[in-house]
Amino acid sequence: MSSMPDTKSILDVLRPVEDPELRKSLVELNMIRNINVVDGQVKFTLVLTTPACPLREFIVEDCQKAVKQLPGVEEVIVDVTAETPQQKAIPDRQGIGGVKNIIAISSGKGGVGKSTVAVNVAVALAQMGAKVGLIDADIYGPNDPTMLGLADAQVMVQQGESGEVLEPAFNHGVKLVSMAFLIDKDQPVIWRGPMLNGIIRQFLYQVQWGELDYLLVDLPPGTGDAQLTLAQAVPMSGVVIVTTPQTVALLDSRKGLKMFQQLGVSVLGIVENMSYFVPPDMPEKKYDIFGSGGGERTAQELGVPLLGGVPLEMPVREGGDSGIPIVVGDPGSVSAQELLAIAQKIAARVSVAALT
Repeated sequence: MSSMPDTKSILDVLRPVEDPELRKSLVELNMIRNINVVDGQVKFTLVLTTPACPLREFIVEDCQKAVKQLPGVEEVIVDVTAETPQQKAIPDRQGIGGVKNIIAISSGKGGVGKSTVAVNVAVALAQMGAKVGLIDADIYGPNDPTMLGLADAQVMVQQGESGEVLEPAFNHGVKLVSMAFLIDKDQPVIWRGPMLNGIIRQFLYQVQWGELDYLLVDLPPGTGDAQLTLAQAVPMSGVVIVTTPQTVALLDSRKGLKMFQQLGVSVLGIVENMSYFVPPDMPEKKYDIFGSGGGERTAQELGVPLLGGVPLEMPVREGGDSGIPIVVGDPGSVSAQELLAIAQKIAARVSVAALT
């Protein structure tokens, strides 16, 4: 009977297997743990850098192929888990206790579906096992509670060690704070910059966030006080710019992207929303209502990734209105699959930035 391999020989054959995003050995990254050998079975834990790893199955397959080369190995069982890395500290920026990564979702122009993207990406990350929070920083037009099915939620304010602390609402795996929880339904917010600055800082630092892998911040359109406050207050993992293929939207999105670059915030990529329209009665057809290819051209010109293109489908709007995001209500749809892929790409880029 062939002698079984020991831990060292298993690590040796796994050493050439790399994380495709980081391009480093899984062994050197300490992603292979808890090796156990019983008879012809080898079992170990693969610790990925995000629960939303888009290449999970490929990495597992490469590990199994490598270990099966050893004599006496009949079966390889890989338990997959994840430890999301902490974003790097930045001087003069105050982090949030327990929050590993802060990601802004922004746009230069309103009406491009930024909140739809933010809500669905947040829910998609939660579905994949991440701990996720969402700040609705569009103080003048807070819509995220409606989209998350929390329009009637009641939030609690507790007394903490350093003052009042807000308990976020929760649904679809996502913790949420929003100005909509603090005002009447039809009450307008008529504030100047300093008050806006104050409430965003409260949403960052005076909320019981707990342990989070990702805190997404759904920003208002433009390049104003909210964007400046966020960029100057916290260390950010990066920003995602949402646009449509339309020229006027792209012109504004370029300004928003450049603003974050000037503030030293990494641009994770561009999401092109409403890339094309799919009529519900003729799903085989596509109509370029807002133009075609604008997001890809802009991404190439500015040297940033195009994270994906989300089609304009009626269930996306219906899900937003009903509080059931498309990734929950119709996960097999083209839009949901694209939003899931976008969430995975965002998570992968955040992990790479934290570990390189």
